[in-house]
Amino acid sequence: MAASSSSSSSSRVSIALFLLLCASTLLFQRSCGARTLTALVEQQPLAITYHRGALLTGNISVNFIWYGKFTASQRAILTDFVSSLSSSSSSKTEPSVATWWRTTEKYYARSKARIPTLTPGAQILDESYSVGKTLTDADLAKLAGRGARRDAINAVLTADDVAVEGFCMSRCGAHGSSRPAPRRSNSGRFAYVWVGNSAAQCPGQCAWPFHRPIYGPQTPPLVAPNGDVGVDGMVINLASMIAGAVTNPFGDGFFQGPKEAPLEAATACTGVYGKGAYPGYAGDLLVDPATGASYNANGAHGRKYLVPALFDPSTSSCSTLV
Repeated sequence: MAASSSSSSSSRVSIALFLLLCASTLLFQRSCGARTLTALVEQQPLAITYHRGALLTGNISVNFIWYGKFTASQRAILTDFVSSLSSSSSSKTEPSVATWWRTTEKYYARSKARIPTLTPGAQILDESYSVGKTLTDADLAKLAGRGARRDAINAVLTADDVAVEGFCMSRCGAHGSSRPAPRRSNSGRFAYVWVGNSAAQCPGQCAWPFHRPIYGPQTPPLVAPNGDVGVDGMVINLASMIAGAVTNPFGDGFFQGPKEAPLEAATACTGVYGKGAYPGYAGDLLVDPATGASYNANGAHGRKYLVPALFDPSTSSCSTLV
C-alpha cells in the first residue's frame, strides 16, 4: 500500500523544541534531533530543502553498540526493525516498514546521490558500563567510534539505567557524524545515532504514545506492539534518527531551520503516526486483534512496529502509512 498523506491539520501539528547544545567535539560533529512532548510550539510552514551536502550512498551497515544491559529479546526487536527497512527482508504484508522507508527515496531523487541500502551490522555489547552510567555527548561520540569507521551508521543504544546529557529534559535521541580527515572526502566518514531506553526515566516523554504523557491531554496509553514500552519507544526514536542520519548525515543535507537545531525528515512530523493525528492523539492506527497492540507497519519475522510519519518533500506534508 503506498504511503498516504495525513490531513493538512495533522501536517501542522505542534513540534518539539530542539536541544540548543550542539557544540562539536574535537572528533565528531552532531546534528541535534529530538522527540519530546514537554515544550510544544506552533509549527511554521515546512519547506525542507537540500543544502547540497554529501549524503550516504552504497551499502551501509547499521552497527549496534549496546551500552548497559539489554535482554536478547530487546536486542532482537531493534535489530529486526533495521532488517525491516530493506524490502527484501521486510514483511510481505502491507503496510510495511520498507514502504515507510521508501519516502526517503524522494529526498535522494532531488540530489545526485543514490539511496543507500541499510543492513544490520556488528553487535557490540558493553554490559559493564565502561565509561560510567552518566554520559556526555563526548562519551556518546567515543562509543560510536567503536563501530565501523566508514560506510556505516553506528547506533549507540543506552539502557534504562543510563543517564545521558539532555535525555528526558530536551531530547530522546540524536544523530551526528565523525569529522572528515584533513583534505579527504566524506567517503571516509561515518554517521552515528544515539537513542536511550526511557522506560525507567521518562516513558511519558520518550515512549509516548505507549505511556501517558507528562504534559498535555491524558489519553489512555496505547498497547506496545512488541510488549515492551521502553524498547517500542526506542523503535520510534531510532526510526526518526536513522531517517535524519540518511537525509542529513553531515549537517548539510536536507533540513529546515538553523543547522544547529534542524527540522528533518521525521522530526518535522513529531507526534504524527496515522491519519487524523493532532497533539496528544497519535492518529488512526491498526490494532492487533490478538493483543490489542497499536501499530502502523509490519516488519521482519512477523513483527509489528509503530513508526513516525515522514515529511514527504513531493507533497510538503507529513506522510503516514495508515
